[in-house]
Amino acid sequence: MRTALLIIAALVVEGNANDCVPRSFGSDRIVCVCNATYCDGLPDNELEVPENGSAYWYVSNKAGLRLSKSEVKFGSCDSDPSNINLNIDSTKRYQQILGYGGAFTDSVGINIKMLSQATQDQLIRTYYDPKTGSRYTLGRIPIGGTDFSTRPYTYDDVDDDTKLEHFALAKEDHKYKIPYAKKALELNPDVKFFSAAWSAPAWMKTNDEINGYGFLKTEYYQDYANYLVKFLDEYKENGLDIWAITTGNEPFNAYIPSDVLNTMGWTPDTMATWVADNLGPTLAASGHNETLIMALDDQRFNLPWYIEQVFSNEQAKEYIVGTAVHWYGDNVAPPLVLDQTQDSYPDKFILMTEACTGSIVTNYPKVLLGSWDRGEEYILSIIEYMNHWAVGWVDWNIALDDKGGPNWINNFVDSPIIVNPETDEFYKQPMYYALTHFSRFVDRDSTRINITDDDHVKSVAFLTPSNEIVTVLYNRQNTSQHVTLEDLQKGTICLELSPHSMNTLKYNR
Repeated sequence: MRTALLIIAALVVEGNANDCVPRSFGSDRIVCVCNATYCDGLPDNELEVPENGSAYWYVSNKAGLRLSKSEVKFGSCDSDPSNINLNIDSTKRYQQILGYGGAFTDSVGINIKMLSQATQDQLIRTYYDPKTGSRYTLGRIPIGGTDFSTRPYTYDDVDDDTKLEHFALAKEDHKYKIPYAKKALELNPDVKFFSAAWSAPAWMKTNDEINGYGFLKTEYYQDYANYLVKFLDEYKENGLDIWAITTGNEPFNAYIPSDVLNTMGWTPDTMATWVADNLGPTLAASGHNETLIMALDDQRFNLPWYIEQVFSNEQAKEYIVGTAVHWYGDNVAPPLVLDQTQDSYPDKFILMTEACTGSIVTNYPKVLLGSWDRGEEYILSIIEYMNHWAVGWVDWNIALDDKGGPNWINNFVDSPIIVNPETDEFYKQPMYYALTHFSRFVDRDSTRINITDDDHVKSVAFLTPSNEIVTVLYNRQNTSQHVTLEDLQKGTICLELSPHSMNTLKYNR
């Protein structure tokens, strides 16, 4: 294995100036190691495109390449016959892209804070630096505690405090969320933050618990809207404007017997009533009248029926700008439900707001360092969501420990970056590169354009605001695939995609 890693490192050095330092955790399980002074990445000039007649081609694969760059020419493929033909037509255009990102949970901050200051800064740069990092433009910030906290809490746990006199941000906000979100914003002022509450204070709920089968009591509808505006006030005072807020994280968890996850249930009718009569008007009358509202924030098997019922309330529909969905039930809900939702409400967007691997009971260990299969899950999901109208794709925890926590209910999962405080390092997993193959190259306000599909090589294409074409391809096969990529307005590129490889191409239109 040592010899194989040396070969991989040599191959990568040929392609990039700031290359992966590989570490193996088993067969086909390679991470890239970063520390206070070094981390692989693409230099700022990689944002350029080559002269007309060529494209830049970036490859990450199961064999160990990570964003390895080469240049390919447009021309005939007659001498290199392909078994797959993909056609790009930039005149056929679909949704505009909002961006890609991840979540700033308490656990994320706890783990980052265990590193030295220089390594902390390196980690945030790795995601949010528009020059050398992944160029993330979205960040999700929980309102109060989640399972990825060390305790259950809200911002006002004093019973019957209807005037919210005891409302206050938690120590976790000041130590673990705000500092790192602000670092991301300093690196990239274009970052948009959105937020969701897992639960209202227990005293506002029908079961007086932070979890379980509990719903917001109608007499507290307005108090809860005021509570959320207070959160927006406090974050603004701390230098963070919240671009959007959702109606609450995974309300369907309240219906799952014995589930101990922080949650609060909503029916479509009660959600619509609360938005129409309370949250919408309260936001509009506050100093946050530009903060948007997204509905659902739950699995896509709730589509399109849940949103149809919410939007039957015309006032709620007016306040809500889009639908937030999670990926955990995608195996039982085809992407067709996204199309149906978009067809019914073309003026509302769809944003994928949470995903992680290791979340299934049978996933063990929860953190599987260097797992290519988990990276494959990410890139196939992103391609699918982009091809079915999503305007972005947002990861869950951006950094966890080697157990996938901390988590107060032991609901451990995996993350694209795993920290190792003992050595003051962090590890970039294949999941990280799956997201970077999009976030690094697909600028905000890019437009998805038409590309033909293939079962062996999954694909999606975009036209950027700079008039560049960006195409992402994934070869899911165990063998190389010969691909003819034909841009109907530009010409033809011949490609040999290595087995299990992520590929991003970009060129001038």
